[in-house]
Amino acid sequence: MKPKWQRMSNGCNRWFIRLFKIHNLSVFILLVIVTAFLCVITFPVAATIKTQHTSLNVSIQNPTAQTQDLLQQGKVLYERGQFAEAVKVLQQAVKSYGSQGNELRQAVALSNLALAYQKLGNLTQAQQAITDSLKLLEKSSTAENLQVLAPILDIQGSIQLDLGQAEQALNTWQRAEASYKQLGDRNGITRDRINQAQAWQVLGFYRRGLTILTQLQQELQSQPNSVSKAVELRSFGDALQLAGDLDESRRVLQQSLVIAQELDSSQDVSAALFSLGNTAQGQQDFKGAIEFYQQAAAIAPNPITKVQAQINQLSLLGNMGQTPAAQTLLPQIQTQLAELSPSVTTIYARIHLAQSLMKFGTTPQAIAHICAIALQQAQDLADKRAESFALGTLGSVYEQTKQWTIAQNLTQQALIIAQTINAPDIAYRWHWQLGRLLKQQGEIKGAITAYDTAVSELQTLRTDLVVVNQDVQFSFKESVEPVYRESVELLLQFQQTDPSEPILDKARQRIEALQLAELDNFFREACINAKTVLLDTVVDKDNPTAAIIYPIILPSELQVIVKIPKQPLRNYTVNKSQKEVEGIIRQLREYLLEPDRTEEVQALSQEVYGWLIKEIEPDLKEKGVKTLVFVLDGILRNVPMAILHDGQQYLVEKYAVALSLGLQLLAPKPLTETKLNVLAAGLVQPPQDFQQQFPPLPEIKSEFNSISQAIASTTQLLDRDFNSKNLESQVNTVPFNVLHLATHGQFSSRAENTFILAADGPINVTQFDSLLRRRDQTRSEALELLVLSACQTAVGDNRATLGLAGTSVKAGARSTLASLWQISDKSTAILIGEFYRELVKTKVTKAEALRRAQVKLLKDYPNYSRPGYWAPYVLVGNWL
Repeated sequence: MKPKWQRMSNGCNRWFIRLFKIHNLSVFILLVIVTAFLCVITFPVAATIKTQHTSLNVSIQNPTAQTQDLLQQGKVLYERGQFAEAVKVLQQAVKSYGSQGNELRQAVALSNLALAYQKLGNLTQAQQAITDSLKLLEKSSTAENLQVLAPILDIQGSIQLDLGQAEQALNTWQRAEASYKQLGDRNGITRDRINQAQAWQVLGFYRRGLTILTQLQQELQSQPNSVSKAVELRSFGDALQLAGDLDESRRVLQQSLVIAQELDSSQDVSAALFSLGNTAQGQQDFKGAIEFYQQAAAIAPNPITKVQAQINQLSLLGNMGQTPAAQTLLPQIQTQLAELSPSVTTIYARIHLAQSLMKFGTTPQAIAHICAIALQQAQDLADKRAESFALGTLGSVYEQTKQWTIAQNLTQQALIIAQTINAPDIAYRWHWQLGRLLKQQGEIKGAITAYDTAVSELQTLRTDLVVVNQDVQFSFKESVEPVYRESVELLLQFQQTDPSEPILDKARQRIEALQLAELDNFFREACINAKTVLLDTVVDKDNPTAAIIYPIILPSELQVIVKIPKQPLRNYTVNKSQKEVEGIIRQLREYLLEPDRTEEVQALSQEVYGWLIKEIEPDLKEKGVKTLVFVLDGILRNVPMAILHDGQQYLVEKYAVALSLGLQLLAPKPLTETKLNVLAAGLVQPPQDFQQQFPPLPEIKSEFNSISQAIASTTQLLDRDFNSKNLESQVNTVPFNVLHLATHGQFSSRAENTFILAADGPINVTQFDSLLRRRDQTRSEALELLVLSACQTAVGDNRATLGLAGTSVKAGARSTLASLWQISDKSTAILIGEFYRELVKTKVTKAEALRRAQVKLLKDYPNYSRPGYWAPYVLVGNWL
């Protein structure tokens, strides 16, 4: 199921109203005697396309005034959000047109009935109605039938996407586009191409969807300014926002705003400002988002739009702790809501208001009253989705007041409705809430089952969450991550009283699923679909001298799960709270970057050594373990495990160290069995616009010489030759299995801020992905190793290593060697040279080659013995 244009983004914490749903550019069709009106419902703007009856050259039978009035009544009720009432009226219209034998008008009424059913979440009825509509329409191919075929296909595609049938929706919208082309309807063509772009993204073809949108943008630029152009640009900006291209979304929405202002169209000005607020919020520009919402509310001619913008503003004020400003705004919202007629829009506005008020210490009774009104209205309008949201939100109010039984009863009612209408995007929230409530009542097994179901539904929604449900994107850390973490905490709590290896296995699988979800969230697409193997298989069979360590940060403790070769899983508890763990790791990272803090680094890293290694060290020695593979959680990713210290030695002096994204790995293959061919690209002098941000890297030539001495088959792009065009050309023509990039770059928790520098500017991680994917289409040779020798994680970004992991995944690399912070390029040249020499001459694993290179700096180069020089390099992925 996909989200409505206004939806809750978090059943318990944060909610965000949206005015627009790309694939819901559906049409309510109203035929009258003289004119056929195709009203595109993209609230709050209704763009109307009129086609004169005289151009159809077909005589339309005059329906009775009463029947035509039914269709008009249905349209009015639909636009008011009174969908259940619209259904009743439209059913009468369908029956009446059927008795008249007017199949064209009956088809139109059926399509409108399908739209109303869709809004109510009754997708089975919606699908049946649209199918019946098309059957009637396709009996004859008159010009008049063609006139309504395209908009009816639009509706069918929207319903198909709601049903999870993205491929069918794509085909349907392609048919609709062909019909619009026959009609010469440019707006219809644009609308369907935007819909197709979204369908491609849902199917996982992110770049193809973005290509369609880019072409549309170019076409729109050449059109004269008009209301239609403003609407289409806004649609395009919202689609870019959905795809995660927030900077471009903001630019396009600004264009829509300017045109709407020039045309003095207050509806379109307000809508553009609202969309700009949504995009600004996605960019974490909360002050800008508030200003956009204020402006949207001030100019909105529609009272519903006004109150929606104000509620979004209220929610942001709450998140930012600006309680006085929020309390000033609240009475205005309450007054306006009381004056609005009941509709689906006002129901969700009330629910959102209730969610926001939970942050302000408003009395539970007042919040419950708002929810109760929303619930009554939802029941009156027979809107099951809204009823489920209202019940579940009311349940969360009782959860806050610790009235567990009432909260559980309401949550179960909400869950039953969500399941009845097949809405997993709602149901997972209520399973999660039910799990929390059962845990509070001591029903641990029942709570585990509820959490299991919530996680299962999140995984079935994987594509939707990352591509369609942008609402959840904005609050991933509030509405998705806690489901996984709380589930793991519950499993490990149960493990303490009833030890079981399957429970441990489930816990670590859940942490892996969270890491994949984080990457999906980073890229806004489900990005790992390659054939993988379990790390356990590698450890037990292929590389029995490696052990895997999974530290899991929980609110009250640190849990460590360990896989030692030929042994069952085991775990142990470290009595350090999340706050304590994060404080120590943050301090350690800070000291690693300071020149005179070696003693402090050793003291802190000795403490972390005690958490992760000390308890299992006897087993590691007994089993002859030589490599430690860490699957790190949260802030632990920000420090290299090589610097852990036992009081005598650093960890890297005893073990090779590697990082993995989770339990699964691209099929392992030792690099020693493969002849190395290197494509090396380097940039000594950053582009002029980046010279204040990044210093020159004069030692890159020395680095390249070291690579050439170790590996004969090396192709180089240096300085001006290293630009995006040349890199793409070389990637597509040169045979290589190692890509070495010696240039500045940055890893960030946001994909748009993760890049590498070329002579012609930054290459964003998604552009990098596109470039390498084209190589994959022409060459079967795997990318065995990606080396990023001068990049760094973004300062102060606790999730910046997502960018490092994401770059690795997107490159399709079996392994990635990269640095967590920027270091002396002289020490880098030495370390990289030693790494390649060990890799080629001694035929050791990649992890062991890195270990030896790091130890070389530590012991043989006094100027670079400090951890800040040798420690930042980490190997991600296949360590063999």
